Amino acid sequence: MQVNEADWLVRAQRGDPEAFTYLVETYQKQVFNLCYRMLNDPNDAEDAAQETFLRAYNNMKRYDNSRPFPTWLLSIAAHYCIDQIRKRRMTIISMEDLPCPDLPDIAPGPETTYTRCEEKRRVEAILEKLGPTDRAAVIMYYWYDLSYEEISRALSLTVSAVKSRLHRARRDMAQDWMDRQPQTLALERKRHESPAF
Repeated sequence: MQVNEADWLVRAQRGDPEAFTYLVETYQKQVFNLCYRMLNDPNDAEDAAQETFLRAYNNMKRYDNSRPFPTWLLSIAAHYCIDQIRKRRMTIISMEDLPCPDLPDIAPGPETTYTRCEEKRRVEAILEKLGPTDRAAVIMYYWYDLSYEEISRALSLTVSAVKSRLHRARRDMAQDWMDRQPQTLALERKRHESPAF
Protein backbone atom coordinates (compact mmCIF):
# COMPACT_ATOMS: atom_id res chain seq x y z
CA MET A 1 0.00 0.00 0.00
CA GLN A 2 1.46 3.33 -1.05
CA VAL A 3 1.45 6.15 1.49
CA ASN A 4 -0.04 9.40 0.26
CA GLU A 5 1.50 12.20 2.28
CA ALA A 6 -1.23 14.65 1.28
CA ASP A 7 -3.78 12.40 3.01
CA TRP A 8 -1.64 12.27 6.17
CA LEU A 9 -1.35 16.07 6.12
CA VAL A 10 -5.13 16.50 5.84
CA ARG A 11 -5.65 14.02 8.67
CA ALA A 12 -3.02 15.76 10.81
CA GLN A 13 -4.73 19.11 10.20
CA ARG A 14 -7.95 17.56 11.47
CA GLY A 15 -6.18 16.61 14.70
CA ASP A 16 -5.42 12.94 14.01
CA PRO A 17 -2.47 12.08 16.32
CA GLU A 18 -1.53 8.99 14.28
CA ALA A 19 -1.16 11.12 11.15
CA PHE A 20 1.01 13.65 12.95
CA THR A 21 3.15 10.82 14.36
CA TYR A 22 3.71 9.64 10.78
CA LEU A 23 4.89 13.15 9.85
CA VAL A 24 7.24 13.28 12.84
CA GLU A 25 8.74 9.91 11.96
CA THR A 26 9.16 10.94 8.33
CA TYR A 27 10.86 14.29 8.99
CA GLN A 28 12.53 13.96 12.39
CA LYS A 29 15.99 13.27 10.93
CA GLN A 30 15.86 16.27 8.55
CA VAL A 31 14.69 18.58 11.32
CA PHE A 32 17.29 17.32 13.80
CA ASN A 33 20.09 17.69 11.22
CA LEU A 34 19.12 21.28 10.43
CA CYS A 35 18.98 22.12 14.14
CA TYR A 36 22.32 20.43 14.79
CA ARG A 37 24.04 22.28 11.95
CA MET A 38 22.70 25.58 13.25
CA LEU A 39 23.23 25.03 16.97
CA ASN A 40 26.33 22.76 16.94
CA ASP A 41 25.14 20.84 19.98
CA PRO A 42 23.26 17.52 19.90
CA ASN A 43 21.30 18.21 23.09
CA ASP A 44 20.25 21.69 21.94
CA ALA A 45 19.40 20.23 18.53
CA GLU A 46 17.21 17.56 20.13
CA ASP A 47 15.38 20.22 22.18
CA ALA A 48 15.00 22.40 19.09
CA ALA A 49 13.63 19.50 17.03
CA GLN A 50 11.07 18.70 19.74
CA GLU A 51 10.08 22.36 19.93
CA THR A 52 9.76 22.47 16.14
CA PHE A 53 7.32 19.55 16.10
CA LEU A 54 5.38 20.99 19.03
CA ARG A 55 5.01 24.29 17.18
CA ALA A 56 4.08 22.46 13.98
CA TYR A 57 1.44 20.43 15.83
CA ASN A 58 -0.03 23.57 17.42
CA ASN A 59 -0.15 25.33 14.04
CA MET A 60 -1.21 22.48 11.74
CA LYS A 61 -4.59 24.08 11.10
CA ARG A 62 -2.79 27.14 9.73
CA TYR A 63 -0.52 25.12 7.42
CA ASP A 64 -1.10 26.08 3.76
CA ASN A 65 -1.42 22.87 1.69
CA SER A 66 -0.14 24.65 -1.42
CA ARG A 67 3.24 24.98 0.26
CA PRO A 68 5.63 21.99 0.53
CA PHE A 69 5.35 20.58 4.04
CA PRO A 70 9.12 19.97 4.49
CA THR A 71 9.85 23.63 3.67
CA TRP A 72 7.22 24.82 6.16
CA LEU A 73 8.58 22.49 8.84
CA LEU A 74 12.23 23.46 8.23
CA SER A 75 11.27 27.14 8.36
CA ILE A 76 9.82 26.59 11.85
CA ALA A 77 13.06 24.85 12.87
CA ALA A 78 15.25 27.57 11.33
CA HIS A 79 13.34 30.41 13.03
CA TYR A 80 13.50 28.64 16.38
CA CYS A 81 17.25 28.05 16.00
CA ILE A 82 17.82 31.67 14.96
CA ASP A 83 16.06 32.77 18.15
CA GLN A 84 18.21 30.40 20.23
CA ILE A 85 21.41 31.67 18.60
CA ARG A 86 20.41 35.25 19.31
CA LYS A 87 19.68 34.39 22.94
CA ARG A 88 23.07 32.80 23.48
CA ARG A 89 25.02 35.28 21.34
CA MET A 90 26.92 36.48 24.37
CA THR A 91 27.94 32.94 25.34
CA ILE A 92 31.31 31.85 23.99
CA ILE A 93 31.27 28.36 22.56
CA SER A 94 34.50 26.42 22.75
CA MET A 95 35.18 24.69 19.47
CA GLU A 96 37.18 22.11 21.45
CA ASP A 97 33.92 20.77 22.88
CA LEU A 98 32.44 19.99 19.48
CA PRO A 99 32.27 16.30 18.63
CA CYS A 100 34.17 14.86 15.70
CA PRO A 101 31.97 13.65 12.83
CA ASP A 102 30.66 10.12 12.75
CA LEU A 103 33.19 8.20 10.74
CA PRO A 104 32.39 5.30 8.44
CA ASP A 105 32.94 1.73 9.62
CA ILE A 106 35.94 1.42 7.32
CA ALA A 107 38.58 2.42 9.83
CA PRO A 108 40.60 5.29 8.39
CA GLY A 109 44.11 5.89 9.62
CA PRO A 110 44.76 8.31 12.47
CA GLU A 111 45.93 11.07 10.11
CA THR A 112 42.74 10.82 8.04
CA THR A 113 40.61 10.88 11.19
CA TYR A 114 42.52 13.89 12.50
CA THR A 115 42.21 15.72 9.17
CA ARG A 116 38.45 15.08 8.98
CA CYS A 117 37.93 16.31 12.55
CA GLU A 118 39.98 19.43 11.87
CA GLU A 119 38.13 20.19 8.63
CA LYS A 120 34.78 19.72 10.38
CA ARG A 121 35.87 22.06 13.18
CA ARG A 122 37.03 24.63 10.65
CA VAL A 123 33.70 24.54 8.80
CA GLU A 124 31.75 24.78 12.07
CA ALA A 125 33.92 27.69 13.23
CA ILE A 126 33.33 29.49 9.95
CA LEU A 127 29.56 28.84 10.11
CA GLU A 128 29.59 30.06 13.71
CA LYS A 129 30.84 33.48 12.53
CA LEU A 130 27.85 33.98 10.22
CA GLY A 131 24.77 35.74 11.50
CA PRO A 132 21.91 33.38 12.37
CA THR A 133 19.82 34.20 9.28
CA ASP A 134 22.81 33.86 6.94
CA ARG A 135 23.72 30.56 8.61
CA ALA A 136 20.16 29.28 8.13
CA ALA A 137 20.21 30.30 4.46
CA VAL A 138 23.57 28.56 3.86
CA ILE A 139 22.44 25.36 5.59
CA MET A 140 19.09 25.28 3.77
CA TYR A 141 20.76 25.91 0.41
CA TYR A 142 23.79 23.62 0.66
CA TRP A 143 22.63 20.84 3.00
CA TYR A 144 18.95 20.67 2.06
CA ASP A 145 19.10 21.85 -1.58
CA LEU A 146 16.20 24.26 -1.06
CA SER A 147 15.64 26.77 -3.85
CA TYR A 148 15.99 30.53 -3.39
CA GLU A 149 12.19 30.77 -3.41
CA GLU A 150 11.80 28.11 -0.71
CA ILE A 151 14.43 29.77 1.47
CA SER A 152 12.82 33.17 0.99
CA ARG A 153 9.47 31.79 2.18
CA ALA A 154 11.08 29.88 5.05
CA LEU A 155 13.04 32.88 6.34
CA SER A 156 10.52 35.60 5.39
CA LEU A 157 12.98 37.30 3.03
CA THR A 158 12.78 38.39 -0.59
CA VAL A 159 14.46 36.16 -3.17
CA SER A 160 16.99 38.92 -3.90
CA ALA A 161 17.78 39.18 -0.17
CA VAL A 162 18.40 35.41 -0.06
CA LYS A 163 20.72 35.61 -3.08
CA SER A 164 22.53 38.57 -1.55
CA ARG A 165 22.93 36.83 1.83
CA LEU A 166 24.21 33.64 0.19
CA HIS A 167 26.66 35.58 -1.97
CA ARG A 168 27.98 37.51 1.03
CA ALA A 169 28.14 34.37 3.19
CA ARG A 170 30.05 32.42 0.48
CA ARG A 171 32.52 35.29 0.12
CA ASP A 172 33.02 35.60 3.89
CA MET A 173 33.33 31.85 4.36
CA ALA A 174 35.86 31.53 1.52
CA GLN A 175 37.92 34.38 2.93
CA ASP A 176 37.80 32.89 6.43
CA TRP A 177 38.82 29.47 5.03
CA MET A 178 41.79 31.03 3.21
CA ASP A 179 42.78 33.03 6.29
CA ARG A 180 42.88 29.84 8.33
CA GLN A 181 44.82 27.92 5.68
CA PRO A 182 48.30 29.37 6.45
CA GLN A 183 47.88 28.62 10.17
CA THR A 184 46.92 25.02 9.46
CA LEU A 185 49.76 24.52 6.98
CA ALA A 186 52.29 26.01 9.39
CA LEU A 187 51.13 23.71 12.20
CA GLU A 188 51.28 20.67 9.90
CA ARG A 189 54.77 21.62 8.71
CA LYS A 190 55.97 22.11 12.28
CA ARG A 191 54.48 18.78 13.35
CA HIS A 192 56.24 16.93 10.51
CA GLU A 193 59.56 18.72 11.07
CA SER A 194 59.80 17.93 14.79
CA PRO A 195 62.18 15.02 15.42
CA ALA A 196 60.77 11.73 16.64
CA PHE A 197 62.15 10.40 19.93
